Order: sequence, then structure tokens, then C-alpha cells
Amino acid sequence: MKSLTWAACLALAGTAFAHAHHDHEEVPEHVREELLRKWDQEFTFSGIASFAHLKPVKCLIEPDERYDIAVIGAPFDTAVSYRPGARFGPRSIRAASARQMAGTSYNTRAGINPYASWATVKDCGDIPITPFDNGVAERQMYEAFLELGSRPALTTASSKYGTKGISAGKSKLVTLGGDHSVALPALRALYQIYQKPITVLHFDAHLDTWNPVRYSAYWTSEQAHFNHGSFFHKASREGLICNSTSAHAGLRTRLTGVDDSDYTNPGPEQGFMRIHADDIDDLGPMGIVNRIIERIGLDSDQPVYLSVDIDVLDPATAPGTGTPEPGGWTTREFIRILRGIEKLNIVGADIVEVSPSYDNKGETTALAAAQVAFEIITSMVKAGAGEELGGWYGRKVTPVEETVVEEEAEKAVEKKEAKDEL
Repeated sequence: MKSLTWAACLALAGTAFAHAHHDHEEVPEHVREELLRKWDQEFTFSGIASFAHLKPVKCLIEPDERYDIAVIGAPFDTAVSYRPGARFGPRSIRAASARQMAGTSYNTRAGINPYASWATVKDCGDIPITPFDNGVAERQMYEAFLELGSRPALTTASSKYGTKGISAGKSKLVTLGGDHSVALPALRALYQIYQKPITVLHFDAHLDTWNPVRYSAYWTSEQAHFNHGSFFHKASREGLICNSTSAHAGLRTRLTGVDDSDYTNPGPEQGFMRIHADDIDDLGPMGIVNRIIERIGLDSDQPVYLSVDIDVLDPATAPGTGTPEPGGWTTREFIRILRGIEKLNIVGADIVEVSPSYDNKGETTALAAAQVAFEIITSMVKAGAGEELGGWYGRKVTPVEETVVEEEAEKAVEKKEAKDEL
């Protein structure tokens, strides 16, 4: 028995030596080029299911990994009030992004290919969030967002490329949720990074500013306040949100009680401007865009966090979500709105509440979420392109139109300054 053991050890040692010897052999350049020509190709339906076929990297265990934009999954759903399942959202969104590839992703609406431009975009994998303890999960997400968001961008502040102003030289995260509570640790991290309250543009059927006692006034705890309907309530009271410039859009939820007191109760969480889903009937998509820009402004020194709950879309378009509400926007309308707000100073974003177990056979919810992520990444890259690429379908603005846009931007900044003084 002993001789067999020693024989096995010697065999393993020999194999290890052979592998070590092989690993140190350099592949001739002409062989490498031939291999790349033959095999360095993927079809949309092949390869590892990373977002947009980006090379997957576990950035949290690779401290030297650098990027300009990182896609990060937050598979967490134990803070929901209705249907669970959003922990599988990151996986489904990645799978639905399969037709996004660097060689075939020119965004005709925006006039740029975000994966073949100046920016380095990486899929940084998932945060390994515990499903057993929400307190630990909350801390895990905060530390992960802070770690990844604090790394200097690959494109330096002095470069021709990259966004300027307060976010120059800083990396940006696009989070795939997960339930919507993931936005709270994300905002805490951004507050630490930028050292000021963050403007929030929140697309959702629901307010998510509910006082936690709405769910239970008797059986309550501090940890119970961390849920997917109260995280903006907590964030506002922690001073994380700039309440003079933030906005909800796409609202159509039922409120508490017998009146609209959810809109009027005093508190810092009331600092959001509200745009209802029905407003699109009167204003159209560009009317919604104009109201958002008028509220938020185009100030390069004010960071904006874009938070997208997929239930902002109508359940006919996106049924795969935890708290569906009839009467939402179509995917086409929402894409138009996202393209219209591309000049906002977006420093981070999330796409949340995709729950694939409730999706249809065509996976339209996941497809919509992947498209939303694509449009957000496009806007981040386009903002740092170093040149004017045109607006809707590459349309260049005339000098008169440009003057009007500049005047509107100046008015928005003046309005913000006046609010800040108040």
C-alpha cells in the first residue's frame, strides 16, 4: 500500500513538473496569430454569459483591476415586500445581453458604439451577498460598491477623453440587481466618494420613500427599515440625497390610507419632484425629458445617480418583476427618454427588480433591462467622447438650437442655486 502511495506521489510530481515546464514555454508569435485568426471569435449565442460578452473579471479579488465603467451584479432579494426572485436578475440580464457585442453594438440612436470607443468597460462579476442576514448583506454591498467605485478610472482626468467636472478620473458602476434596496448602499458609497449629497433620478412605478412603519407599526426593528420600499426614506434622512434636484418618474402606485398624505407628510424624503406615468399622454417622451432636465440641470459638478426599477415599464412589456403595476411606459418610450437625458452627469446607475421566474417565454423583461443597461452605458461613454457626436440618431444641433440648450442649462443651474440658498 505504501509503495502505491509513493508511486502515486511520484506520478503527480512528474505531472506537475511537466505542466510547470509547459507553462513556461513561450508560444511563438506566428502560432499565436494563427490561433487568434482561427478561434478568437464568438457568436451571440456562444461563450460565457458575461454582460455584452465583456471579459468577466472578479474585480473584488483583483485589487489592481482597472476600468472606466464596471458592470457589477447584486443578486439580493431578501428585502422585498411581495414576490421574490430578483436575486436571479443579474444572471438573466447578462443572458439577455448576448446580442450586444463589441463589433456589432453601434448605437444608431446615440451615434456611438460604447464597447468600441475610448472607455474600458468590464463585467466585474457579482457581489457574493449572503441571503441569510440582511444586516451583513447591507454591509457587504456598501463595502463592495465603495471598493469598486473608489478605484481610479483607467482614463485619467487629464485625458482628452472621459467625463469632466466632479467625476473626472473616477470610475463608474452600473449595478444589475437584485431588489431595489441595493440602491441604499450604492448611495452611501457615492456619498463617501463625492463627499456631497447625490442627485437621484428614480424611474419606478412606486415612490420607494415609504416610512417603514407602513409595513408594520408594531412588529418593527431597525433592520426591518432596510427594505425595497423604504430605502429612499432612509437615504434622505441620512442626508445622502440632494432633495432640491432629485426626481421620481413613471409613478402610478396606490398610496397609503384615504388621501394623498404619502405625498404631503413632512420630511426630507418629500424632496423629489414627481412625474407620473400618465403625464406622458399629455407631454410625450420629450416633454418628460424636458421636465427632468429642468429639475436636475446639467451641472458637471453635481453627481447624478440613475436608478431604474424595471416595473416603470408596463407589465405587458415587462411582466418579470416583483411588484408589477398596470399602466406603465413602453420600452420604446423609455428608450427615447433615456436617450433624451444623455447629457446628465451620471456617475452611477442600477437596473433592478428583474425577477425572471415571472418573465414570459420571450424573456421580454430581461431583454428590456439589458437594453436599458446598454443605453445607460452608451450615455456614460458618449459623455466622455471628447467631441460632439450629435443627438437623436446623430442629428447635429444648429447654432441657434445650441444657444437655446445652453441658456436652458444656465437657467437650470441658476434655479438650483436659488433652491440651495433656500
